[in-house]
Amino acid sequence: MEIILKENIAGLGYKNEVVTVKDGYGRNFLIPQGKAVIANKSSKKHLAEILKQQAHKMEKIKADAQAFADKLNALDPLKIEAKVSKTGVTYGSITSAHVVAALKELGFDIDRKSIAMRDAKAVGEYTATVKIHRDVNAVVRFNVVSDEEPEVEAALPEEPAAPAVEEATAEVEEAPAEEAITAEA
Repeated sequence: MEIILKENIAGLGYKNEVVTVKDGYGRNFLIPQGKAVIANKSSKKHLAEILKQQAHKMEKIKADAQAFADKLNALDPLKIEAKVSKTGVTYGSITSAHVVAALKELGFDIDRKSIAMRDAKAVGEYTATVKIHRDVNAVVRFNVVSDEEPEVEAALPEEPAAPAVEEATAEVEEAPAEEAITAEA
């Protein structure tokens, strides 16, 4: 059965799009819920007139969506902190909700359902696809890092200082030998 969608439905189509669905799904769910109408000759004619009137508005909406996508694509990789085991595996998964929270901190208000990604289960770099418009997608990069990582970074600068400590202890060991020689004389 052909129907005309009155709103965007994930996995099926977008508003004002003619799609084919099974009869039961259309008659028992979509039409009674007000999410679609039967696509007969008169409703298709009505849809064509609506689309003609909205063509200019749709171009502006698409241009705005593309500008928003360009902003998201230009972002530096997001940093998402998580509890991590010693092997680099996270305790739990990093999901689209974590990406939405990181984007919200930067001032981007995005719905969790518009993000497509695989759950991140280890430390590393990942990508998430944000569906902004029917024809416009943005790719957001993010890094999963350990929430205890700053301590590890703080320990790294101390390691080069270790040879200096060894040199200082060597000088201390040499100094008592010189004092012993002067004491004997």
